[in-house]
Amino acid sequence: MTHKREIQGNVIKIAGNKTATISVERRVMHPRYHKVVRKFKNYLIHDEKNELKVGDEVVAIECRPLSKTKSFRLKSVVKGAE
Repeated sequence: MTHKREIQGNVIKIAGNKTATISVERRVMHPRYHKVVRKFKNYLIHDEKNELKVGDEVVAIECRPLSKTKSFRLKSVVKGAE
């Protein structure tokens, strides 16, 4: 069995029924300037129980493609929105 990728990020948008958009930040070294740069990517994740709110910090796990753009499902909520 292959290893399932896990991503952690913040919910930035509730994108319809059972779907949320999360923003994942990663820090990479710039090839020329050797400075740590923050890069962001947005992922659509599947939220079966519609429990997420904007501002939640969540962990999502890779799964089979659920739609054209959705290949992650909610694993857990790390920290709720204020």
